[in-house]
Amino acid sequence: MNIILMRKMYLLSCLLALLLLPLSHQEEHRKLLLVSFDGFRWDYVNRVPTPNFRALMEEGVQVERVENTYITKTFPNHYTLVTGLHAESHGIVANEMYDPVLNRSFSMDGPEVYDSRWWEEAVPLWVTNQMAGHRSGAAMWPGSDVSIGGVYPSRYMTYNASISFNMRVEKLISWFSEPEEINFGMLYWEEPDESGHNLGPESPLMDVVIEDIDLKLGFLRDKLKKAGLYDKINLIVTSDHGMTQLSRDKVIELDAYVSRDLYTMIDKSPVVGILPKEGKFHEVYNMLENANPNMVVYKKENIPKYFHYTHNVRILPIIIEVKEGWTIVQNKTGSFMLGNHGYDNYLPSMHPVFVARGPSFRTGYIKNSMRSVDLYPLMCRVLGIQALPNNGSLMSVKDLLVETFTPRLVPPSKPTEPSYAWAVGTVLGSGLVLGFLITFVKKLTQRQLPSLPLTNREISQPLLREELRL
Repeated sequence: MNIILMRKMYLLSCLLALLLLPLSHQEEHRKLLLVSFDGFRWDYVNRVPTPNFRALMEEGVQVERVENTYITKTFPNHYTLVTGLHAESHGIVANEMYDPVLNRSFSMDGPEVYDSRWWEEAVPLWVTNQMAGHRSGAAMWPGSDVSIGGVYPSRYMTYNASISFNMRVEKLISWFSEPEEINFGMLYWEEPDESGHNLGPESPLMDVVIEDIDLKLGFLRDKLKKAGLYDKINLIVTSDHGMTQLSRDKVIELDAYVSRDLYTMIDKSPVVGILPKEGKFHEVYNMLENANPNMVVYKKENIPKYFHYTHNVRILPIIIEVKEGWTIVQNKTGSFMLGNHGYDNYLPSMHPVFVARGPSFRTGYIKNSMRSVDLYPLMCRVLGIQALPNNGSLMSVKDLLVETFTPRLVPPSKPTEPSYAWAVGTVLGSGLVLGFLITFVKKLTQRQLPSLPLTNREISQPLLREELRL
């Protein structure tokens, strides 16, 4: 189909939609707010009184076990939440990466985070939502202040950790309330991850941090209520990963096993990528393979399939994973964290919290388990937009929803005075115009387009990188 024909078809379809608008029942825009409290482990809600989390559970749904994606770090999992893809497919494979094709390195704390080439192996939900004709807003969500495919969120805040949680909430509320309102919002907060690293999740001092997160959730709920949005917005509160306790007695030093002259180490404990110098692959691997019983060394092609962590050039030739609670460093001269994440995504300590409430969700419902990749098709369903190919399954989480969406009928307004002549004229006039347009479009389409089979199938099987075409 040539460009001129496509433009004609587009203009005709827009005119047809405008003509039909006053004659048809319109479904209200579906609103969704996705909130992530970084590093909020699934069982934190049971550790101290968390009345606001409890309120959401009673008003909506709770998932007890969420299997996130490997590796269980911040950037890979936040991009998984909004793409429904495992790290090998969306390309953000770690917080620190090396891309041999670009011959560039990436760090979540560096300026290269704004280089769109790192993000464009996938299309995040805010872009898809806008392509469907809606508006998105993001308050500090990883990747949301980057031009992806030339698109930014309709409203967004450039990342600045010094901006308070309350300011982020108030900005989002304003975006949901303005005349050109957003229908999809994202909110990110750095805690309790930072405190979990510094204190360790088993520290009694973490109780105060968890209680503060619940108070922040309470602030969000109050603001939504005051804005008249609480019962109109679907609210999902989750996280990217959990946290586990570390010990200074459980540290592995790579310098004890292999010379630094033979390799470059990418990313930090507990999963590190090893890039051997040219011609040194076998030498480095043989030195590391059985060096310490508390770490597993994988050749890239031998990484277990259930990790979904093989099909990407940014995954390095050798991967080292240490056991839960262990730390791997080149030597002990650096600082030491008392808590960390990034371990096997099957470990309960790595699992995040998940609660949701709103008009689309059931009330007082508890689900045993889900996968983080399933959240994307669920959110697309709530927003009423078509999901792109993904690794998730809507059928796996559809039970969280009240029911399959049906259009909400908007009752016609009552006229102050009868005006039957105007109504009849409008219907007849619109009918004539519509008849002409439909006939014209049908004939034009028959001349220009081949017949296409209709399909409507859910993609629920894992995607290989080669199968993904975005």
